[in-house]
Amino acid sequence: MPSRRRLLSTGLAAALFGGAAAAARAQDAALALLPEPDDWRTPRVVPVQPTLAANEIHVDPDRFFLYWTLGFGEAIRYAVGIGRPGLYEPGIFYVGAKKEWPSWTPTPSMIEREPEKYARWADGMPGGPDNPLGARALYLFTPERGDTFLRIHGTNAPETIGTAVSNGCARLLNEHIIDLYDRVPEGAAVYLYPKAGTADYGA
Repeated sequence: MPSRRRLLSTGLAAALFGGAAAAARAQDAALALLPEPDDWRTPRVVPVQPTLAANEIHVDPDRFFLYWTLGFGEAIRYAVGIGRPGLYEPGIFYVGAKKEWPSWTPTPSMIEREPEKYARWADGMPGGPDNPLGARALYLFTPERGDTFLRIHGTNAPETIGTAVSNGCARLLNEHIIDLYDRVPEGAAVYLYPKAGTADYGA
């Protein structure tokens, strides 16, 4: 099975759809998996590299897709929204906690960037349909940092799926995060790949 460092340094298309010998075909293979425009957000089972371990999350920030690997060369693909430029953080994480209808508190950096939008929620917002974390949240941790304040979560703004507008987290439609949440155990590995044209972060 490919090492974690190799998965991240060789690029998402090669890691998911083929090794070095197939690099020339990797982008074509990825393009072939794109659904019709009218249902691109619908989760579906797609082929991936059979060497990928089961029960891992892989996020492709350039195509706005999240893959939950099933093993035996298959994964469930979900459409996502991601962090806007400068706030998306690639890396290797694990699911350190899971919460249903989670409460939400903006980080100090969010309040500093946009006080007019976030300062009133400095003490937190209760979970519910109006909460920006939506119906479920997976909390991303690393061994070194503990809670990174990055989340994979639902959304109260479904129109943002397929866009890069968040404060760094990946978001899914509420019905899709409920489905993913039920599949993902605590401790599952999460790979957030670098955006195309950015340097490898050396994870």
